Amino acid sequence: MKKRIIPDVIGKQELVLVSGETTVRDAAKLMASRRIGAVMIGEGQTLLGIFTERDLMTKVVAVGRDPDKVRLSEVMTGRPDTIKPEETAGDALQRMQRGGYRHLPVVENGRLVGMVSVRDIYAALLGEVEDELHDREAFIQGSAGYGLN
Repeated sequence: MKKRIIPDVIGKQELVLVSGETTVRDAAKLMASRRIGAVMIGEGQTLLGIFTERDLMTKVVAVGRDPDKVRLSEVMTGRPDTIKPEETAGDALQRMQRGGYRHLPVVENGRLVGMVSVRDIYAALLGEVEDELHDREAFIQGSAGYGLN
């Protein structure tokens, strides 16, 4: 069975959505306290952008910008690629690999509903592989009514 982004991969999730006026330092503190690698920037439930650990490194720290003065709207990735809740973990992984990123906002009918990370995808796909191996082992062992006696 292919796992869908919602509900199979991320299920219920507390959205971490901040304003574009948030400073980089405040965003970094929030990311550290929540142990997340990205925050979404938006208004209401409308996604405007995403700010990731990579953005922090390449657009702020590496170029010597002051995280107390820089606003997320200045350094976020605007209009990021998104995924729909009904798409699969495999779809998300392919999109992440193709785009070279590790986080995908989940949007349904223009409304932000979550974020999936490569770590979430890895766990979902690992679960699929484990289930498949269990089913094959059961078939071979005959516990499903088949196999050798």
